[in-house]
Amino acid sequence: MVGGSARSRAPRECARDPEAWPHAVVDDVAAAVVQTIARRLADALHERGLSRRGAADLLGVNRQTIADVIEGRCWPDVATIARLETGLNTPLWPPLARR
Repeated sequence: MVGGSARSRAPRECARDPEAWPHAVVDDVAAAVVQTIARRLADALHERGLSRRGAADLLGVNRQTIADVIEGRCWPDVATIARLETGLNTPLWPPLARR
């Protein structure tokens, strides 16, 4: 379950070792999707030499939101993911087989 009380915990808190986020083992399917998004977003910023602040300015997404997604502190919404994917021209959402 993702809604309700399950969303009261951050995605990283669903990891077996939250301190190892975004590389920890995650059993919750929704948290695993957010984990993949976090890794792909961090990799895309690194590949482009963008800081989180630089990405925020370029993509029109709040810097804190970018940080929270990467650090697994929030459940990103579809609009945010769409803006990030479009602005970076990079798929962030994992294919079905990886979930």
